[in-house]
Amino acid sequence: MGIRAAVAGASGYAGGEILRILAGHPEFEIETVTAGGNAGTELGAHQPHLRSLADRVLAETTPETLAGHDVVFLGLPHGQSGPLAERLGDDVLVVDCGADFRLAGADDWTRFYGTPHAGTWPYGLPELPGQREILRETRRIAVPGCYPTSVTLALFPAFAAGIAEPDVVVVAASGTSGAGRAPKPNLLGSEVMGSVSAYGVGGVHRHTPEMIQNLSAVAGEPVTVSFTPTLAPMSRGILATCTAKARPGVTAASLRAVYTDAYAGEPFVELLPEGQWPATAMTLGANTALVQVAHDEAAGRIVVVAAIDNLTKGTGGGAVQSANIALGLPEQLGLTTIGVSP
Repeated sequence: MGIRAAVAGASGYAGGEILRILAGHPEFEIETVTAGGNAGTELGAHQPHLRSLADRVLAETTPETLAGHDVVFLGLPHGQSGPLAERLGDDVLVVDCGADFRLAGADDWTRFYGTPHAGTWPYGLPELPGQREILRETRRIAVPGCYPTSVTLALFPAFAAGIAEPDVVVVAASGTSGAGRAPKPNLLGSEVMGSVSAYGVGGVHRHTPEMIQNLSAVAGEPVTVSFTPTLAPMSRGILATCTAKARPGVTAASLRAVYTDAYAGEPFVELLPEGQWPATAMTLGANTALVQVAHDEAAGRIVVVAAIDNLTKGTGGGAVQSANIALGLPEQLGLTTIGVSP
């Protein structure tokens, strides 16, 4: 018998992506799928691309429904995972794709989310220094946000090597799926097609404290992050352009050497050949982050561009990657770096 899995929030984008990956995973057996308002309907009505699971009926998302599984993936709106997880046993692996357990600081949580802080779980970004060892010993995982995944992977090697000043500027474009599946006027096709717009400007986006937390931990000192997200007319993908002031002595060659060393042997992060720049289309459906670096000598800045699929490496793929580690499975099992084109 395989590893018994339940996916809560299965009618949403995150839940659907987790199910797409689990359906092709050789070790997982999908036993239960649940939803909130869509409970009682068939999964195929909401995820028609999941043909092998289309006739599954969505159960209600309750602790009783999720009990008895080896692993539970939570793809729920922010604020809903905390109370649910409290009632799941310590023996079950719980992987939360929401924000409830990502932040270490209760004040940051309250400021950006406006509800009581549920706590902090081990962070599901295996590429961070020492993180794989932590994930091997846990039964609770907080999957990073999609923007923080791209930005952290883009910049942490520079801070780990001590070549960047702790002042970061990020401008990142995301597809509309990053906003979830709930209907919103600004996400209508007629509003999005042919237009790129900024939102969450001026340090108010909820992923900002997560970026600060990650980069400060690696740098060993507080890092400031000025983050401007933009909405692009595409369904999937993030392209993050990240810059930081270079410390004295940094050259194009030394910068590239830092990133070559940092990502040598990493299965899901690739430093592209010189002259090739990441594009979101290169990552669609793949659990991969593509990275390129440059030294802007005139401005004295390090420039890093990263591309990911926000639903795969940024959510569902990252969740399964971390779960593989926690369950003692090969990290790459059931995951691909091969994208879809066109």
